[in-house]
Amino acid sequence: MSTPPEQRPLKAVLWMVMTGFCFIGVQATVKHLGPGIPPAESAFLRYLLGLVFLIPMWPELKRARLSRRALALFTLRGAAQAGAVIMWFYAMTRITIAEVTAMNYMSPIYVTLGAAIFLGEPLAARRMAAIGVAFLGALVILRPGMRELDLGHIAMIFAALGFACAYLVAKRMTGEVSPTVVVAMMSIMVTIFLAPFAFAHWVQPTFQQLGWLFLVACFATAGHFTMTLAFQAAPMAVTQPVTFLQLVWASLLGWVVFHEPVDGWVVLGGCLIMASVSFIAWREMRLKAAPAVPPPLPPQG
Repeated sequence: MSTPPEQRPLKAVLWMVMTGFCFIGVQATVKHLGPGIPPAESAFLRYLLGLVFLIPMWPELKRARLSRRALALFTLRGAAQAGAVIMWFYAMTRITIAEVTAMNYMSPIYVTLGAAIFLGEPLAARRMAAIGVAFLGALVILRPGMRELDLGHIAMIFAALGFACAYLVAKRMTGEVSPTVVVAMMSIMVTIFLAPFAFAHWVQPTFQQLGWLFLVACFATAGHFTMTLAFQAAPMAVTQPVTFLQLVWASLLGWVVFHEPVDGWVVLGGCLIMASVSFIAWREMRLKAAPAVPPPLPPQG
């Protein structure tokens, strides 16, 4: 008899560590590319090149009988994800990797709020307090009034909101179609939505730039795969705190490779946000007999 997933916490932690490395690979590659290619075009090419990973999913996608409602929801998700990815790529060219990582942690908080508002999920006092701590963490990172905010910070606020909206739609659709169809439709719709923005300000990429963007697609695909394996191996209360290591790797990477200063306020704010996300995950595990569908690790482009 196989071991139940919740009894394999060490395996889940190892998968989440690998997930963090994959997503840091995404960030490092995008940061290395810099502003040479417009953000919308970079995002479009990343998803276009990533369509190669859909080839094994094609037979199941063809068998899926999608209703008009399902197509409408997938369209909505594609629009939200596309806007978020553009904002994320733009932010990566403007602010530090650590700031992008820390602010991306707000996405699960927005998911919790959205689930309460749009899906009717309960929002108890303790969860509200945790959300308040998360917003305090965001203020610690941004420090409005104490320093000049960059457009990259504003972009990351909207990126986290967009990723949260996309996840809420995906959460609704997982009860109607298989995860394979959900992933495939996201990739297709996002590519379609990004296309007009990309061609509006097209810059001819070099073969080297295309290679780097394909590497981004490889890192992102591998990261989502290992994250899924982690969620299968243990509840979110076990896996979610491990994602804080991504902020550690991001800070070290920015300091060593890109000569970005380590900002203690960013680390402190990230800790507050991750503590609130972990508390919400722990409460979900305690309140429900079966583990809830976990909020995603913030997507990396």
